[in-house]
Amino acid sequence: MKQLVLPGIIIMIAVAMRLMPHPANVAPIAAMALFGGCYLDKKYALLIPLVAMLASDLFLGFHQSILFVYGSFILIGLIGMGLKKRKTVRNVVIASVLSSVIFFLITNFGFWLTDSLYPRTFAGQMTAYAMALPFFRNTLLGDLFYTGLLFGGYEFVLLLIKRKVVAQA
Repeated sequence: MKQLVLPGIIIMIAVAMRLMPHPANVAPIAAMALFGGCYLDKKYALLIPLVAMLASDLFLGFHQSILFVYGSFILIGLIGMGLKKRKTVRNVVIASVLSSVIFFLITNFGFWLTDSLYPRTFAGQMTAYAMALPFFRNTLLGDLFYTGLLFGGYEFVLLLIKRKVVAQA
């Protein structure tokens, strides 16, 4: 239970931040899934971030391509699980960038598939991706920022706890 408390609190803060006004696609969602996959126990790693997403979506609303969004977060959580034993700054940055790319590809494919804005052709799909490129920049910057904040904040708190324990010994 103790292993769930601090990561759980950090995830709830990320959800609260998602509900606050923010620039388009600059949100802690992918970072939250990556963080949950890395720091939560295997049985909670994918579940807690998805439940948190569901809770915030009750306020923000649902849309026709939501399953693609949730599916991308499951994949991002799995990437986080792969980071557990390979946590380095370099690997976390690479995982964050990869998460942004996965989110972009899957969710824009889902939008193209479920919305009638673009024709259901290869050219229509490529147009959908091209039109979404301006949002990708914000996604990438937001993911890198929030990943650094979540991972860095958590590791900093662990360091403070460790120092306090050592100082008391």
